[in-house]
Amino acid sequence: MSPLLGISLKLLSALAFTLMSASIKAISTRYPTGELVFVRSFFAMIPLLLWLGWQGGVGAALRTRNLRGHLKRGMFGSTGMFCGFASLQFLPLSDSVAIGYAAPLLVVVLAALVLKERVRIYRWTAVGVGFIGVIIMLSPHLGVASHGAGNGPLIGVAFGLAGALCSSFASVEVRQLTRTEGTGAIVFYFMLLTSALGLCTIVFGWQMPGWQDAGMMVVIGILGGLGQILLVQAYRYGDASLIAPFEYSTMLWAVAIGWFVFGEWPVSAVLLGASIVIASGIYVILREQQLGLLKREQREVGSSRGT
Repeated sequence: MSPLLGISLKLLSALAFTLMSASIKAISTRYPTGELVFVRSFFAMIPLLLWLGWQGGVGAALRTRNLRGHLKRGMFGSTGMFCGFASLQFLPLSDSVAIGYAAPLLVVVLAALVLKERVRIYRWTAVGVGFIGVIIMLSPHLGVASHGAGNGPLIGVAFGLAGALCSSFASVEVRQLTRTEGTGAIVFYFMLLTSALGLCTIVFGWQMPGWQDAGMMVVIGILGGLGQILLVQAYRYGDASLIAPFEYSTMLWAVAIGWFVFGEWPVSAVLLGASIVIASGIYVILREQQLGLLKREQREVGSSRGT
């Protein structure tokens, strides 16, 4: 494996997803959310199918032994995507990205409750600290709403938190799917189902885009597909414990793009809260890596003693 290559691919993946979110935010007030969900998922299948074809894995992506699991993951993931896109209409880009960091914390809780995974005290402590960071991030928007400055920020926060919750449920479903399904199948069926659900919203009225917006919609989907491919490839070239912390680079990209493109700069409370959440997440990752190495050493010692 090449750790440096894995980290580079992860950073590019984070950039692709952030550019996708920024593009969605730029046109989100002109088009229904369902329409944006459709184009993001439908056009993402272009690079995905090309990549699978290059790897000779299109047939494998179509084969599945757990269609029910794909449907469950698709419903949770699609709802999370709807909510995440809706939050971009009401919140600065960096704030919406930061609130999404609540999802990994919720995954820990759901892993203990749904998957019956053993969660040690240090992880519960990190989750508790992380939720404090989430509350700090939310405080400016709740304060704005309470002072009569409009319900936009509060609506954005509600959508952002709902999206994080749905994403955490989707992550739990993905963990279960990986027991029987390949990566190609998991990604393909999610994109297919999300495209179908987004298309269903056409009955509520879509807006016909002009050529410029239509081109941006295609770019949105391709960026989403490329981000997914780069993410998968990143984990091929580096250990998960090494690659995962670089997910938080999305905050750096979001702050930079929000400032240069939208003229937005996150308030200090959002930066502070996001820093706390990021620190707690990195702590869990590093601690898990340490325990994993310790367990491996113990197995190796035990094996050597038995020979």
